[in-house]
Amino acid sequence: MSRIAVRTDRREQLVDITREVADAVATSRVAQGIAHVYSTHTTAGVTINENADPDVAHDLLSGLERLVPRSGGWRHAEGNSDAHLKATLVGAGVAVPIGEGHLLLGQWQGIYLCEFDGPRSRHVIVTVVGA
Repeated sequence: MSRIAVRTDRREQLVDITREVADAVATSRVAQGIAHVYSTHTTAGVTINENADPDVAHDLLSGLERLVPRSGGWRHAEGNSDAHLKATLVGAGVAVPIGEGHLLLGQWQGIYLCEFDGPRSRHVIVTVVGA
């Protein structure tokens, strides 16, 4: 198991953590298996999406804002209910297959920490299980 520290600098952003997850897999020396990538936070998630065009990350955040606006009349006293809802929609973790010691992501795929209540220091847990 590895722990990746991520520092975000905006309230909402997608941070590409693919390299850090790949490093955790390499360190594990597991040739075949699964890498489970998990956010330990209730207002941040993890997703897999395109990492070739930065406009995709922008569009994802914009779409989530339209679905779950910050000023939605929420009751949660901390004022970050939208962040909780967005994290729930995105999900706390992803599982990525490992083959020949490498993440088996598609050509354009990357792994992202999705920040919805930053800026903050976040942590992602990577658990590598061999087949």
